[in-house]
Amino acid sequence: MNETHIVSGYRTAVLIPCFNEEKTIGKVVGDFKKAIPSAEIYVYNNRSTDRTADIAAEAGAMVRDETHAGKGNVVRRMFADIDADIYVLVDGDDTYHAPSAAAMIQKLIDERLDMVVGTRLSEYSEDAFRLGHRFGNDLLTGFLGLLFGSTFTDILSGYRVFSRRFVKSFPAVSKGFEIESELTVHALELRMPIGEMTTPYQTRPENSVSKLRTYRDGTRILLMILIMFKEERPLTFFSLVFGSLSLISLLLAYPIVITYLETGLVPRFPTAILSTGIMILAFLSLTCGFILDTVTRGRRELKRLIYLSIPGAGR
Repeated sequence: MNETHIVSGYRTAVLIPCFNEEKTIGKVVGDFKKAIPSAEIYVYNNRSTDRTADIAAEAGAMVRDETHAGKGNVVRRMFADIDADIYVLVDGDDTYHAPSAAAMIQKLIDERLDMVVGTRLSEYSEDAFRLGHRFGNDLLTGFLGLLFGSTFTDILSGYRVFSRRFVKSFPAVSKGFEIESELTVHALELRMPIGEMTTPYQTRPENSVSKLRTYRDGTRILLMILIMFKEERPLTFFSLVFGSLSLISLLLAYPIVITYLETGLVPRFPTAILSTGIMILAFLSLTCGFILDTVTRGRRELKRLIYLSIPGAGR
C-alpha cells in the first residue's frame, strides 16, 4: 500500500515548528512532501534570525509566524490555526525519519488511535543523543510513568501523529519544550487510545545547533510534570504533603510527649506550638486535596465531553 493511498480521504497536515533551522528546513519539507504527497506542509517560524522562513517557502511549505518564543507557544498556535483530520508534528532539525510518517498514520487509522509517538530509543545514530540526554530522557519518562502510570518509552519525542479530536481538545498551556510532557499527560488523563512506533533517529547535520539546553530545559520539564501532577491528581499530591507535614509534626512532638509523661511538665512551649501548627497545616492540606479532587473530576468530565464531541480519524 503506497503513502498516497494511505492518507486518501483524510486531510493531513504536517506541522513543523522552527527557530533558526535554515540548514535543515528545506530538506525536512522536501522529505515530508515525498513521504506524504497529499499532505499540506506548514512551517511556523518562531522569531528566526536567519533564512528559515524563506527556505521553507522555496521548498513548498506554507510559512506562518508565531511571535511568542517557545515551542509550546508555537504548537498552541498551530493547533488553533490548522484544520485537518490527521496532524503530523515534527521538528525542523532533520533528525526524524520522514518515511516513517506514513506507517504512523496507518497505525493511527487502523487502530483508531488519537496519538502515535515515534520513539527514538531503539534505532538511533551513535552520536544522535548528546551527553546526558539519553539518561535525562529515561529519568523524566520514568518519573512521569511513576506519577501517571504511563507506558510510554519516550515522552520527549517531538515526532507524533494526532487525530483531530486530540488536537482540538488539547488546552496547551506550556511555553517551551515542556509541551511533549503536556501532550502525554493530556492523553493519559483522558484515557485516550494511544500507541508508539519505533522510528530511526539521526544526528543533526553539521553546523546545525540544537536549541535544547540540557539542564535548564530538563528542570523546566521536571517542574511541569510536578505541576501537572498537582493539577490532575490533587488528592494524591496533597495527601503526600499531608503525610510529610504530619511526620515532621510527630517527630517534633515525640520528645515533648515523653518529657510530659515522665515529669508532667511541658518545658518547650515554642516547639509544642510549632508541632501543633504544622499538624494543622497538614490537615488543611488534606482538606484542600479533597476539595480540589472534586473540582478536577468535574473539569476532567468536561474535557472528556469536549473530546467526544469531535470525530476522530478512522471513525
